[in-house]
Amino acid sequence: MDIKPEWTTPNTTTPNATTPNTTTTPRTFLLPRASAPLPAALWLPPGNAVRPPRPPLVLLGHGGSGHKTSARIQDLARWFTTHAGCAALAIDGPHHGERVPAPLPPAVYQARIAEEGIEAVLDRMTDDWLAAIDAVSDAGRADGGRVAYLGLSMGARFGIPLAAALGDRLRCAVLGKFGVRLGPALHPGLDAPERVTADARRITAPVLFHIQWDDELFPRAGQLALFDALGSQDKELIAYTGPHDETRPTAIATWRDFISRHLGT
Repeated sequence: MDIKPEWTTPNTTTPNATTPNTTTTPRTFLLPRASAPLPAALWLPPGNAVRPPRPPLVLLGHGGSGHKTSARIQDLARWFTTHAGCAALAIDGPHHGERVPAPLPPAVYQARIAEEGIEAVLDRMTDDWLAAIDAVSDAGRADGGRVAYLGLSMGARFGIPLAAALGDRLRCAVLGKFGVRLGPALHPGLDAPERVTADARRITAPVLFHIQWDDELFPRAGQLALFDALGSQDKELIAYTGPHDETRPTAIATWRDFISRHLGT
């Protein structure tokens, strides 16, 4: 693909074929897209330069009201680059981050997604992710054929169709805090159980699926149904008591270890 990212990270050297990355500071960039530029962020292992072998690539999908460089995304990216030797890539979700002038309340961004049509937004986000992967791969920054995905809640909503589209480029995925049924706090226009189920069935890479047992946004039965629908023959389920927004440190360590194991790092 002929996509040339416009690198925008402040106070860092513009990346080129010979400039190594010596910190875990993200290199942000904008990709030209038909509707609007796509904001993305890339982290590279310390000392990484554009030369073989290129590091595997971990895709990090943020949750609702987050963005590509929110605290959890940064923490995960730093761990994968520093401890696992991977590159990490994140993009802003629809009506999040640099895609909007200012942060929007959940009711507002959910209504905007519903107005556009959830299936159209799922397709657009999948295309955006694929374009970002191709851009960093074509630039020699990471191995676009050895990819993992980590995203929960909204990150799972948009990660499931992406994981299906990646095919055998995807080595594993961590998903969860999401299901085929919505709780009353979510906009009904986000409901797309047939699409979610169909995409889940197309995922064949190993999957680790995380459930919050007392999740108020995505009922437990709908999350279990989504786990059942996953097409992978190698899938694991982990569950923790607590509401949707609770995440224990042990869970995060399990996500990281699962991806590292399957990427062979």
